[in-house]
Amino acid sequence: MAIELKTFDTRIHTEGPEVRRLSPDNAPYYLPISDEVEIFQAAYKARLPVLLKGPTGCGKTRFVEHMAHRLSAFEEGPNELITVACHEDLTGSDLVGRFLIQADETVWVDGPLTQAVRRGAICYLDEIVEARKDTTVLIHPLSDHRRVLPIEKRGEAIEAHPGFLLVISYNPGYQSIQKNLKHSTRQRFVTIEFNYPPADKEVEIIEHEAGVDADTAMQLAVLGEKVRHLKASGLEEGVSTRLLIYAGELIRQGISPRRAATVAVTWSLTDESDSKRAIDEVVKAIFP
Repeated sequence: MAIELKTFDTRIHTEGPEVRRLSPDNAPYYLPISDEVEIFQAAYKARLPVLLKGPTGCGKTRFVEHMAHRLSAFEEGPNELITVACHEDLTGSDLVGRFLIQADETVWVDGPLTQAVRRGAICYLDEIVEARKDTTVLIHPLSDHRRVLPIEKRGEAIEAHPGFLLVISYNPGYQSIQKNLKHSTRQRFVTIEFNYPPADKEVEIIEHEAGVDADTAMQLAVLGEKVRHLKASGLEEGVSTRLLIYAGELIRQGISPRRAATVAVTWSLTDESDSKRAIDEVVKAIFP
């Protein structure tokens, strides 16, 4: 049977990577906290792969989206951002591609990573530690001086397009013996650490993203700061900036501030009774 090489929508065999066309004119909002923008730009110019690490909801994905659009203005800059949400069932074939039967012929279907390598896109592997270990190993030749993607099933190695960049992320708070990023992988990347923004920056972010007034944004930022301090009392994870924005959006839609904080923060963070009571006390103090 003859084999014809074609490219189809990658959603045929994955959960659907997000493919975003880039333009510097519609870059998503991102408020720099330190020098992360300059570091990322320098890494891209040197074609150094980037690792973003930090807690859930602190802005890693928004940062990648923002930077991809900014960099699209560069000569030989990226033309697309392909985002893959990694999970424990993600296989190497899901990323690289596979042969499929289409009608009466066998065709090759590029995976999202192969598409990015060919077309000069930024490929963002979100929460890389969730993927299987044998899947992460295949990115090694792309994350050193070789910049090639071996495709064993086709017996070829694709040289990365000049615009290609590999970006991965993970949350160190979820590390375990089973889910940890191997040192052989970590040491191939420039690493940018993220954390929740300082209070003044978080106020500005909440005000912009949720569309609430400055006073409400300030109250939500104070709520975030106080709830994060509860981690020392047994709360597994601090409240993300994302959840504070959600609370602000509910308030803008007419939900009372206390109720919005309860459903977007308290109930989203924990099911444990003592932790919920502790967060509720903070909510009541801020929104009497």
